[in-house]
Amino acid sequence: MTSIVLYCRPGFEKECGAEIQEKAAWNEMYGYLELKKNQGLVFFHLHDPAHGEALIKKLPLKRLIFTRQWFVTLTEIIALPDYNRVEAIVEALGEDWQYDDLRMETADTNDGKALSKFCRKLAVPLRQGLRKAKVLTGKNVNFTAEEGSAVLHALFLSGQEVVLGFSFAHNSSPHVMGIPRLKFPSQAPSRSTLKLDEAFLYFIPRDQWDTRLTSGMNAVDLGSAPGGWTYQLVRRGMMVTAIDNGPMAESLMETGQVKHKMMDGFKYLPMKQNVYWLVCDMIEKPQRVAKLMSEWLLNGYCKEAMFNLKLPMKGRYQQVTEDLQSIKDAFSEHNVKYELYAKHLYYDREEVTVHARLI
Repeated sequence: MTSIVLYCRPGFEKECGAEIQEKAAWNEMYGYLELKKNQGLVFFHLHDPAHGEALIKKLPLKRLIFTRQWFVTLTEIIALPDYNRVEAIVEALGEDWQYDDLRMETADTNDGKALSKFCRKLAVPLRQGLRKAKVLTGKNVNFTAEEGSAVLHALFLSGQEVVLGFSFAHNSSPHVMGIPRLKFPSQAPSRSTLKLDEAFLYFIPRDQWDTRLTSGMNAVDLGSAPGGWTYQLVRRGMMVTAIDNGPMAESLMETGQVKHKMMDGFKYLPMKQNVYWLVCDMIEKPQRVAKLMSEWLLNGYCKEAMFNLKLPMKGRYQQVTEDLQSIKDAFSEHNVKYELYAKHLYYDREEVTVHARLI
């Protein structure tokens, strides 16, 4: 049976599964779900084998909120022998396809992390075996890869079990399991800084950083204290107005790039319309934040907004889709063109990061 395997944050399998099933149904493609609870893995088993490749070609991964990475299965679960694992994998693949890169992957769990050492050891001989069999071309691919470049995925469930599959480079994450490995900067005042760092990396194409993430820009950080998100703006050379009743880190204030206003983020409005970035990580009801972000963009108070919507304990997928729809409705009422994406990023926890701008 052909399936689509999706990676998500452990504990969010239900949301990930509901989303892919809904999006597939919109495209008249149907199947049933197998959730690997608290393992961050979802198997969407398709009734029509042809729908696997068709769906990952038609549906942009960027439009899936809770999916970090995905692939279409080429095999069922393969039982690996204690010896000659490479030969068993090469034989299972056959010679129908060529792949530009190989991703050795596991579940995002403690057991998966322990298994990753085994994967690293097997990766070199497996790559050599696949190249010898002319299955792997040896080219590394990324987001700029041309359409059609295929990536081979080997998902190891254990040292004795693996599932093989493929994705298309232009419509999959360039990171193994969809996880970017970012280093926490020692100068940052809180670990929340990694959320905005990842968001910029994910949502803003690198070839546009010189115009959309550059020094000299003005930015506003609502709910800024102690400055985890402000730090990411400062390190990119921006001038930041930080809005929060709490104190900001002295190290940020000493840069001369930050003005701190002690007030409620819902009450602040900029005096001039020269703000490019609005960022917001307030612990507030997501409906209120969504409305506030819409108002800032529609009133021209900022050009782009990056913000988090906190998730409830239950009905998380439903809530976030309602919040996003409220933003879309507000934009539609004003007849403006816009770009709106949301993702449950790796460094997010009980929130979803949203990027919005008018175009």
